[in-house]
Amino acid sequence: MRCPRCFLLLLMAVFLSACQLNTGEMLRDQRHRILISVPEQQMVLLEAGKIVARYPVSTAQRGIGDMPDSYMTPAGRMEVAEKIGGGMPAGTVFKDRIPTGEIVGIDAPGRDPVVTRILWLRGTEERNRNAYTRFICIHGTPQESLLGTPASYGCIRMRSTDIITLFERIGPGTAVLIGEAGLEQMLAENAD
Repeated sequence: MRCPRCFLLLLMAVFLSACQLNTGEMLRDQRHRILISVPEQQMVLLEAGKIVARYPVSTAQRGIGDMPDSYMTPAGRMEVAEKIGGGMPAGTVFKDRIPTGEIVGIDAPGRDPVVTRILWLRGTEERNRNAYTRFICIHGTPQESLLGTPASYGCIRMRSTDIITLFERIGPGTAVLIGEAGLEQMLAENAD
């Protein structure tokens, strides 16, 4: 070999790349799952297959779909691709997933920004392949009085206190299932 040092550096680079791939897989949260029922406007958090939390949510006013610019909520299996906003105060306003410094109170009149925390979703099926590029997220809303009814522009909205709790509990890679059935049916069909 011409350059033993070059060979050693190449070997180390390959090894480190393999370690990064394995570490990324190990960091995926496989202990938690989120199920969201569109007809019931409810979410459950499962930990090791057991329900540990239930939350009211709001999905899209326009129903289910994944077309760009449709303002619909995509259905199917997804995963939490990114967590944004850890440590920010409740009500922190985000513009393009960046905190603006403004804080909005619950049910602030005339306000409908993304607030508090963001769980950015990535679709894992053909029917929701655009979710990530459409910026579909689970996030806080100041319009808490509308939770339990379809009121969003595609994302899944939650109370600020609920999204903070959920954000702290789960990790990247958490599986998310958005379904057009009731939670009992979704739980039965997705039992471990």
